[in-house]
Amino acid sequence: MAMIKSALEIALERTRDLKADPRSLAAAEAKQEGKKLAGDFLNDTQGTNFGKSFAAIPKEKKEKAKEGAFEVFASRIQLPSSIPNDLKAELEPIEQGIKALSALPFGEKRIQEVFSQLGSFLGRYLEDAKHIEESINKQYAPRLKAKEQEMSARLGRAVRINPMDDPEFASFYKQNVGQMRKQYQTALDKAKAELASMCGIKKED
Repeated sequence: MAMIKSALEIALERTRDLKADPRSLAAAEAKQEGKKLAGDFLNDTQGTNFGKSFAAIPKEKKEKAKEGAFEVFASRIQLPSSIPNDLKAELEPIEQGIKALSALPFGEKRIQEVFSQLGSFLGRYLEDAKHIEESINKQYAPRLKAKEQEMSARLGRAVRINPMDDPEFASFYKQNVGQMRKQYQTALDKAKAELASMCGIKKED
């Protein structure tokens, strides 16, 4: 009986004679170089000159390096989970890095305008998140109190329920907060796409 080949063996046979595409390898290396430059800069904004380092990248590697660097910068622009000590200070190095990638006339000024709007946008998100959480707690309070009284009567002792431990409340909370967060995330993704366009980065299909 012939031995049945594993999926791994079949895959290895199919790829054994394939050679790596030099252009793909070069593109991946250039993109990784851009990511490293951006990461090094964000880890040491005072001691690293990102603009100078990026400008020194050879022309043939620049496009992919720019994509890699932008990915790192854009990944740092997120909906905050808590109020940062200084939101503007956190966004400033990201703004500087993206400005260095700008490919449009007056691009730096337009990028500055977007980041100014982002600062207000992220601050408003935190305010709205706080307000909706307060509203949910207030709206659900009577229902939660009734559950506590019911359990207290059944167990013969005072019971306090952590709202997030109550499946009904947790589902209600997740639905309402999730909807708000989704709306903000959609707007944030559009802002990132706008910044990418200002840097001459085309969205991949």
